[in-house]
Amino acid sequence: MIIAIIIGKPIVNDWRRERWRRQPFSKRWQQFLEQNVPIYRCLPSLLKQQLQNHIQVFLAEKQFIGCGELVITEEIKLTIAAQACLLLLNRKTWYYKDLSVILVYPTAFIVPREVQDNAGVHSQERQVLEGESWAMGKIILSWEDVKQDTDSFGSGANVVLHEFAHQLDHEQGDTNGVPLLDNKASYITWAKVFSQTYQQHCNKAARGESTVIDYYGAKNPAEFFAVATEAFFERPLLLKNEYNQLYEQLCHYYRVDPSEW
Repeated sequence: MIIAIIIGKPIVNDWRRERWRRQPFSKRWQQFLEQNVPIYRCLPSLLKQQLQNHIQVFLAEKQFIGCGELVITEEIKLTIAAQACLLLLNRKTWYYKDLSVILVYPTAFIVPREVQDNAGVHSQERQVLEGESWAMGKIILSWEDVKQDTDSFGSGANVVLHEFAHQLDHEQGDTNGVPLLDNKASYITWAKVFSQTYQQHCNKAARGESTVIDYYGAKNPAEFFAVATEAFFERPLLLKNEYNQLYEQLCHYYRVDPSEW
């Protein structure tokens, strides 16, 4: 047996992932997705198959941990995995290479935050969150909010898509609204379109104007990419109509066009 070793960075063999992808996807899991993950029902058959394959790998590689006495069930794992893997269709993927653990709370969770006021004084405050993505290999989710967003798919709010978009954003080293792209030309176009659209969105948010992208995206470019991803998959026709160039960039990055579904 020949064992390949890369010093300093463990790898998952492609053959192992291919083996997981080829495992039969159970009828029970298919029925669950049809009944409980609305966007799955909209996918063309080839994308359904591809999504099933990605789910097999995702569940084999990622650890789910229940917090606050929540017991991790098949429903929880499948609901989260299906939406996380939606972002991986039709393109080369490392299956969120920096992510190892998904922590799931029963409801929104509280985290301490250090804040600074206008006078420069630092203080601690407690924030209630429904999801959070860490650069250190973890995502935290509120199951109550995951379930609510899944049941109301199309509303434009989706904590799973949001937090996993942050993981993709971080693949190039920084979480700054610029994910890993194909080439230099792609970065130039992305920067131009996203900077213009981000500024338009910030202006709309400041004026209180209606927009398909959540106002939270005006916080910074990283949050803008995450909420734009939510809108792209949940409300594609509205996003395409309001921000056509942004929509085209997301189509190019995600390698799908949800408006066709």
